[in-house]
Amino acid sequence: MSSSNRLLKDFGELKKGNDGSFVLYPFEKNINKWKGKLKGPSGTPYQEGFFDVVCEISNSYPLNPPEIKFVTKIFHPNIHPETGEICLDILKNAWTPAWTLVYVFQAILVLLSNPEPNSPLNCDAGNLLRNKDYRGFSSLAYMYSI
Repeated sequence: MSSSNRLLKDFGELKKGNDGSFVLYPFEKNINKWKGKLKGPSGTPYQEGFFDVVCEISNSYPLNPPEIKFVTKIFHPNIHPETGEICLDILKNAWTPAWTLVYVFQAILVLLSNPEPNSPLNCDAGNLLRNKDYRGFSSLAYMYSI
């Protein structure tokens, strides 16, 4: 299956199977570049926020993962504070072509709900969680979300 055909299939899945926690759509004239918006998961310090993301998809998709970055600043141990890069194994070495864009964005939402402080891209956020300063982490994460 070509990259374009797979992206059209993923787009169809997005239109019918999304619960409203995120939207994702291709740029007008470039099917390999998508924009999205994630709603912060309820019960997290991000629940008041909406986060813009960009998704770059190579012509080798789905053999290679999409490259997804946060555009909106977010305080999270697994998201780089300057570049928006996401530290998520399925976007790197654990990728499999069976996964779709819907699956990837659901995994990002799970990451927002369950940060992994032991492999941080944002050391400040990681240190707060490793030191069990949940109040400090939650306060900063919430401030970035509103």
